[in-house]
Amino acid sequence: MKKTKHDWSRVDAMTDEQVLAAALADPDAQPLTPERMARMQRTPPVRVIRRALNLSQQEFAARYHIPIGTLRDWEQSRKDPDAAARAYLRAIAGDPDGVRKALRAGPR
Repeated sequence: MKKTKHDWSRVDAMTDEQVLAAALADPDAQPLTPERMARMQRTPPVRVIRRALNLSQQEFAARYHIPIGTLRDWEQSRKDPDAAARAYLRAIAGDPDGVRKALRAGPR
């Protein structure tokens, strides 16, 4: 059996009600309310965005200044984009030409 850093025997010894109560007592692991779900924005998978723009991986990476290895890692689910990258991908999905123009304009 593979060892983990968690002591699952403690969880196994709890009833379902005790597990639920312990989970709800954790302020960092609260269930999503319908209101919070409505405010959440799902980032389209980067492959979907890229294909909608009819771009190869190389073209997409170059156009939007994303390292090709990072793009491949995202598309092949080896890594997930962090919060800033997800926001950037949402911007690309929402206004690909605007993002492209902003990148060409450079810093002011």
